[in-house]
Amino acid sequence: MMRNFTTLTIPRGEDLIFGRAPHPVDCGFGLKLGNGEVYPEINFTLPVMSINTTTWNEVVAHYDEIGRMIVRGARRLQLPGLVVEFEHLPPMTEHPEWGAEITGVLARHLKQAFETSGLRSALRVTPVDIRDAVRPPVLREGEEWNSMRRSFECCASAGAQILSVESVGGKEVHDEALMYGDVAGIIFALGVLAPRDMGFLWDEIVKVCSAQAIVPGGDSACGFANTAMQLASQSLLPGVLAAVVRAASSVRSLVAVEHGALGPSKDCAYEGPVLKAVAGIPISMEGKSASCAHFSPVGNVAAAMCDVWSNESVQNIRLLSGFAPEAYLELLAYDCRLFNQSLKTGGERFLQNMLVESDIHLSPQAAVLSPASTIRIAGAIVRETDAYHRTIAAAREAHAIIREAVDQEHLDLDKREVHWLERIDRGLDGLPDKEETLTDRMADTYERLFKKESYGL
Repeated sequence: MMRNFTTLTIPRGEDLIFGRAPHPVDCGFGLKLGNGEVYPEINFTLPVMSINTTTWNEVVAHYDEIGRMIVRGARRLQLPGLVVEFEHLPPMTEHPEWGAEITGVLARHLKQAFETSGLRSALRVTPVDIRDAVRPPVLREGEEWNSMRRSFECCASAGAQILSVESVGGKEVHDEALMYGDVAGIIFALGVLAPRDMGFLWDEIVKVCSAQAIVPGGDSACGFANTAMQLASQSLLPGVLAAVVRAASSVRSLVAVEHGALGPSKDCAYEGPVLKAVAGIPISMEGKSASCAHFSPVGNVAAAMCDVWSNESVQNIRLLSGFAPEAYLELLAYDCRLFNQSLKTGGERFLQNMLVESDIHLSPQAAVLSPASTIRIAGAIVRETDAYHRTIAAAREAHAIIREAVDQEHLDLDKREVHWLERIDRGLDGLPDKEETLTDRMADTYERLFKKESYGL
């Protein structure tokens, strides 16, 4: 049954704290997330190499080695528990049995560690959304969709304990709209197209999880909001636009929860705090310890509300200390020790405030990610009843948060950013009340990029 959120599960910013979620999740080998402790989530990938039939044994050997080093590092660091995320590379989803084989390798290491030393853990597996391999993307049928769905099934059977995805429905329009700073196109992609695909996709993922009695984790607006964040960091896009996109993208990620996702949300879903405020689910976040994968202006504030703390992804390459996955597990472990010690001693709000205040005055993207801002954006979302109006409401609230921070001299923006703040305001004011009207307007500009039938339009 689809869930409908009309009020906030966490209505106050001071209660939106790391390590505690109103609806903890039991998963994996004795792990409970959001129940008073923060756990590391180690994420890894291959060094630069080809993935094909001739290199496959070498590929599997890398993941076998990573599994051993994670267990070794967890014991050395005396971790109380951890999440291990295996993010597929495209060939591993295109060939479902490949992704399943690696899932089985990692699951075997974690199972053995639990049985021999009691290490609590959960294996999250994230197949790649390969449905945009053809353009316009065919989302609900065809070879790519069949391979993707089969990948979920195979990985679930092979030992995955949490399934997640970074879905791409609406991205084909969002990419172009973002490039041109087209607010109407951005809202059309995030508020009309993406939620329709999310509903379809997550109904299917939840079915697979239910059949195997595993946890449907969550989605990520990585292809939307993180793309905007990275373009802004390269001065190719205004930071204020990236911040508004971040808030607006929360709505499409919330659809996964409405359709049965239980958390933890994806680490690269910086919209996770909104999902936690609305639905009370545990969330995974990434920040300063994810600099191996990408830079960001939210290295500390991203930690303020996390239940799982991730490094995003690191290649299995040799460093001076050892191989990178084990080194990054140590970074995460020490961060989590600090979170958990503050929770034990009652210092969590002081630590949270330091994390927040160190970032939010330096970037509009950080400003919209504080607990107080999160509650405002989440509240604006639940006051509306459909995805289109929720997306607009989230964007407007983010805009208002940034404008207030500038007016109160808590945030300094250059003239270009202020100009874009005004341009975004005009763009939001120009949106029609009905999504059907916007869909008709967008036809001439973007209809060449997407198939209506992929979205049930």
